[in-house]
Amino acid sequence: MKIPTTVLLAVLGLALACRGPGTYVWAKDLPATSLSDPGYLIGPGDLLLVRVWNDESLGGRAKVRSDGRISLPFLDDVSAAGLSPGDLARALEVKLAGYVNQPRVTIALEEEKLVAVSVLGEVAKPGVYDLTAGSGVLQALASAGGMTPWATGDRIFVLRRSGGEARPTRIRFTEEALAHAEDRSASFRLRRGDVVVVE
Repeated sequence: MKIPTTVLLAVLGLALACRGPGTYVWAKDLPATSLSDPGYLIGPGDLLLVRVWNDESLGGRAKVRSDGRISLPFLDDVSAAGLSPGDLARALEVKLAGYVNQPRVTIALEEEKLVAVSVLGEVAKPGVYDLTAGSGVLQALASAGGMTPWATGDRIFVLRRSGGEARPTRIRFTEEALAHAEDRSASFRLRRGDVVVVE
């Protein structure tokens, strides 16, 4: 089947536009605050162990559902996703105050959902990979079988959507900075929903 020339030109134009310089920020120029680890934030799929001091019947194991909530005795559904374990414990103490005198709650993470990161472009096996929390760009590239011989070593990008931004931020890395743990590339940590693109 012959593909129309207009379709080929449209695909070529799109490919060239994607490979164009575009706007980005170098990883080495990121503010230190954007690299600071916010600590572990609970997400869907995490298995939590909730303990209420002096009253085991109010706690128990709870898996965070896809809607970000957990179910507990007396409290029914409680929002957990996006909170640190400490913040969730404090929120539960407030909710339990009607049932228990000065409740003390602890949250233990029994099983964490891995960080799902897409790796695309000039890598051996493009796809979505589950990485452990705290993984960096090198771990994502290794999961995807490394870069192909056609990859440009200084055009590795992480696309990250944050807040209510319409377009994701493009963060640029070089293979050399990653391999030698130079500048802030070494301390950069991937988050759920990040996309790694190798050009």
